[in-house]
Amino acid sequence: MSVASTLFARGSDKLYLAILLVCVIIISCLNGPFASLFHTKTDAVDEFLYQTTGIGGDAHLSDFELGDTSENVSHKGAVSHFYEGEWEPPGIPDLDPERMKIVDQFINAIMDPKDRTFPRLRCPRPIKERYEILRRRRNFATRWESPPRRWFFALNLYQCSHVLPRLMASVVEAIRFLRPEDCVLSIVGGRSNDGTTEILAKLREEIEAMNVTYYFSTSDVDPLKSGNDRITELAILRNLVLDPLVRQPELYDPDTTVIFLNDVSICTDDILELVYQKVYQKADMTCAMDWVDHGDTFYDSWICRGMSGDMFIEIPQSGSFEFKHNLFWNDPDTKTRFEAKLPFQVYSCWNGGAVFTAKPLLKHNVTFRASYKDECYMGEPTLLCKDFWKHGHGRIAVVPSVNIGYNDDESRGTKKKFGYATEIVHRAEDEMGLGKYGKIHWQDTPPDLIKCEPDWQHPTWVRWDQAKEQVPFDWTHSGYFNAEKATEQGTSFEDGGGPDP
Repeated sequence: MSVASTLFARGSDKLYLAILLVCVIIISCLNGPFASLFHTKTDAVDEFLYQTTGIGGDAHLSDFELGDTSENVSHKGAVSHFYEGEWEPPGIPDLDPERMKIVDQFINAIMDPKDRTFPRLRCPRPIKERYEILRRRRNFATRWESPPRRWFFALNLYQCSHVLPRLMASVVEAIRFLRPEDCVLSIVGGRSNDGTTEILAKLREEIEAMNVTYYFSTSDVDPLKSGNDRITELAILRNLVLDPLVRQPELYDPDTTVIFLNDVSICTDDILELVYQKVYQKADMTCAMDWVDHGDTFYDSWICRGMSGDMFIEIPQSGSFEFKHNLFWNDPDTKTRFEAKLPFQVYSCWNGGAVFTAKPLLKHNVTFRASYKDECYMGEPTLLCKDFWKHGHGRIAVVPSVNIGYNDDESRGTKKKFGYATEIVHRAEDEMGLGKYGKIHWQDTPPDLIKCEPDWQHPTWVRWDQAKEQVPFDWTHSGYFNAEKATEQGTSFEDGGGPDP
């Protein structure tokens, strides 16, 4: 080959490389952090850029193979709004200077799973291969963009600083696994004097540094205040924590999942297993099992109903709790799955933590609420499940491999009795070969009759769809829980007050 030919070949190579480099730079600018120089600017919320996704659009995720789904966002269709006016995130009161002095050690423990400052529940590392399907893949064209959020973590936290090093550390690790840019953390606190408010306020710096959208506010709503109807107040608090979702639906993926946790001592693998089972089972809601007495007594018995319509534990007509350890006593199929630690369908559940689809909230304006007039007095999670059934989202399941308590000591004892979620899954699916029985055979219709236990003293059976008129009712004079007792109808007193106690 002549010298001229050699030089020409080398020149062609350099020209090719130069053209390739220019193309890479252009693509990066169009889809990367400098995109604003080439495109019109989108709205900013909390200093993050979002793409608007229509509720009625064709953008969606596979119900199971999430890991195989690359991002493909559509803007087709209109967003349904149930609230008028622009929503502004509420603020927080002034923080206590003395309590701020203890905050840093909590923040360090929450952000560092290896921190041993507090004697918190020790948790296993999640099975990465099992939960990898939950992570959204990025394609080259969208890897620089902030996608519509997909995972909405919701918590109401009051006077619970003792559990924050475990609870919030597990939430942070779950967010890290699910990808921070896909997550929102919404917390409503208030009325705490143990540092809970100060810790959660200071946590903002760390959470936002992860590229997670963080909403934290406080409320004076007090479900425990004498004279208040507890369920009405709890429903208000739970709805407040969902406001960033339902008031701004355009910021979220149509298949957004809500991960709603109580003030529990929970591990990261517990959270991920609830999410995994929602996806794997194509469920609308999955719940844990919460316990007291170190795993000896099931806790959330007032809320839960099985597919028999009855409560999880045996409660005779007398209202006695003498058979409280007899779970699923009249539902042999469910009892078999419970004892095998396989997920099973229920009518309603909560149990310290629930993972559910946001579709009924965004499409049908389903909210937490108190009972309507002429409707059995039930807890707000039970009524949420009822409204899910009403709108065709009755795939509600309990995941008995997830067992939690309301402080580190309770969870430690509970997991000593039942095992960690990771251990139970391995034992049931790998050692005992029960994985092939793991799928739930869903029942599409709810039980006709539901056990009504308003106060453990007047049990009845009611139609699951009673109170179709949906007339709101004021329960503050019902006598249930913290509510005042009603005066006799037609009786008035000279001083304008109620009867003597």
